[in-house]
Amino acid sequence: MPKLELISHYLCPYVQRAVITSLEKNIPHERTYIDLANKPDWFLQISPLGKVPLLKVENEVLFESAVICEYLDEITPDSLHSSDPLIKAKHRSWIEYGSSILNTIAGFYSAPTEETFEIKRQELIDKFQWIERQRSDDNTYFAGNDFSLVDAAFAPIFRYFDVFDAIADFGVITDTPKVTEWRHALQARPSVQQAVVADYPQRLLTFLKNKKSHISTLIN
Repeated sequence: MPKLELISHYLCPYVQRAVITSLEKNIPHERTYIDLANKPDWFLQISPLGKVPLLKVENEVLFESAVICEYLDEITPDSLHSSDPLIKAKHRSWIEYGSSILNTIAGFYSAPTEETFEIKRQELIDKFQWIERQRSDDNTYFAGNDFSLVDAAFAPIFRYFDVFDAIADFGVITDTPKVTEWRHALQARPSVQQAVVADYPQRLLTFLKNKKSHISTLIN
């Protein structure tokens, strides 16, 4: 196993994907947290996009969370991807869909007005309704009872709602019982629980308070 260092940020959901994958595959790695508001020079010299996560593999650098997760999966046995090319491609599509949800979540918590906030809230409801229609009553995780890379991608999405729910009932996942069951199954997963620092909820709440957006006005 090569020496691995994951360059991270405390709140980044894309970093969490890589951490969850590492923990699921029992891959030893070092985690280095940086301040994205004050990026160190050494980071800017190795990050083409200036984003986290980055995975340092000995003297090589990988970027983009989906690439990093697939690399971690491929260097270890018992793949978290299906061996069927069509199913694997389908799962990659849903991982991308998860990224689109994260973009909408960013728009939701950054919305400057109540009107924009409501538009983003409705977009999130619609996105989760799409997932609800894909879910089977018999599945614990996305594609059955085995944890996959799709689950690693969606666990950080649901983690946002742990904090959102403490602010108010926004009704985003209220009418999606199968999505809610999936959310709870992921919450109980040790790799998901250990993917963030212990004070993550407080860090996220402080971040939201400082956004000076509509959601900031709802936080007591």
